[in-house]
Amino acid sequence: MGLGSAQPGEQLFAEVMRRYAEPHRSYHTTRHLDECFAKLDEARQHADRLYEIELALWFHDAVYDVRGSDNEERSASWAQAVVLAAGLDTSVEGRVRDLILATRHDVSPPAGDAALLVDVDLAILGSPVERFDEYEHQVRQEY
Repeated sequence: MGLGSAQPGEQLFAEVMRRYAEPHRSYHTTRHLDECFAKLDEARQHADRLYEIELALWFHDAVYDVRGSDNEERSASWAQAVVLAAGLDTSVEGRVRDLILATRHDVSPPAGDAALLVDVDLAILGSPVERFDEYEHQVRQEY
């Protein structure tokens, strides 16, 4: 997992992976991350700041409590702390936070990178029937 030219430690990567492997998750797992990154790879030419979208993807569901209403905010705060600890510019911190908060899906995202990230996150909705049915079952299991 890269932060521009900065590289966070293996401990951070392990913690992010641990979160996506939590036992209460059925859909919001590393498979979801893999599918998102595959979709982003297909659409990378539409990104203005690809590495910021990638960073937001890593963290967008890092905090995931089905009873929580602040998952995205908590995920964004964690990402902000990582960006600042890596010594990246505060403008990167703000943009990554905004990208993660766009995955709340409570309003239409602005054009550009936020829209691309939301499209990637919700691409499952346009999956073949078999995968969509599996997704639907997985989300029901989580709730």
